[in-house]
Amino acid sequence: MSDALVYDFDIHADPELLADPHARILDMLQSAPPVFWTPRNGGGWVILSHAANYEASRDTETFSSEFVPPEQMKALLASLPPGAPHIPLPVPITLDPPEHTKYRQPLQKVFSPKTIAGLRDSIRALAGELIDAVKADGHCEFMSAIAEPLPVQVFLKMLGLPLDRLPEYRTIVKEHMEAIDSDRAGSMRRLQRIAAAMRDVVLDRKENPQDDIISMLWKIEIDGQPTTLADMENYGVLLFIAGLDTVMNGMGLAVRGLAMDPELQRKLRADPKLIAEASEEMLRRYTFTVPMRIVRKEVELAGAKMMPGETVKLFLPAADLDAKEFPQPDKYDLDRENNVHIAFGVGPHRCLGSHLARVEIQVLYEEVLARLPEFRLDPENPPVFHGGHVMGIESMNLVWDV
Repeated sequence: MSDALVYDFDIHADPELLADPHARILDMLQSAPPVFWTPRNGGGWVILSHAANYEASRDTETFSSEFVPPEQMKALLASLPPGAPHIPLPVPITLDPPEHTKYRQPLQKVFSPKTIAGLRDSIRALAGELIDAVKADGHCEFMSAIAEPLPVQVFLKMLGLPLDRLPEYRTIVKEHMEAIDSDRAGSMRRLQRIAAAMRDVVLDRKENPQDDIISMLWKIEIDGQPTTLADMENYGVLLFIAGLDTVMNGMGLAVRGLAMDPELQRKLRADPKLIAEASEEMLRRYTFTVPMRIVRKEVELAGAKMMPGETVKLFLPAADLDAKEFPQPDKYDLDRENNVHIAFGVGPHRCLGSHLARVEIQVLYEEVLARLPEFRLDPENPPVFHGGHVMGIESMNLVWDV
């Protein structure tokens, strides 16, 4: 491998990334190759450019989501002693087409625009409650007060899981997300722990169905066969991780963008119809997910020769800040001609929950702007960020005049 393609970058611990993720990404787009190899976290490729991310995301035969090939996984499961605990696999995110399509299809209805539109009023009511609870204080730590409880409560209700276990669930997910690169072998144990935390509810819904996703999944068929407990756990761990972590990071970054731009706040308060467009540009400016792939066959991408078995990080936050695709990418521009971002990915694995995430972020914008006066970042307590496969904010203190 050419030294020119090696760039030292740690997605979890890079100091500049942790100081200001998107400022660091803009710098990398200038200083790093469009596709580079980093020796960190076991070594692997990172794809920065929009064109290369777009190509790799759509080519599932070369850039696979099956880190353990299906035959190997079947052999592993068959070799376990009778009665051994099931090892859940987050499906359909760990599958390639056509298997991927078979498992994704039943979920489409749950996350369709029509179904999600029906949740808008309850999302709005919860957002209003959370914002009103801190309004009189003149300040809040936004992540714990609003960004975490809003999407996590919405999702627990959709799944049918008890809200009073929210802190326990969040702890499990956080541990899993932080350890993905450093302890891949441990990921099976962590997924088993997630499945175990849901099992009592999953089993109960088989006998006592309610109006929730877990009950609905018991009614579907896969390849003409009724859903098994193993299927339920496979679906469950994916939905649990996605629903309890991803959106809150997007919300934190989006509201930080608003807090740093008083002029934009004034504009959106004066004309709330602009909010849908404003949240799309915020998703482009502060994209936050970094999906993983494994190379299945030798390929050259943007001058980088990749070999089977090597890992790849689709660095979507960099793709959406690529000047070749978005002129003046660092500029937040409500009138941008092209704001067709890939914050939710592209290709077969495009985020299933993107309609839900969009509605949640838009409703949050509407309610924050309607209920709070002009807010800003607390200069005494700057935001604390985290890297990883879902980049975001650990804590963010907002202040406003009461």
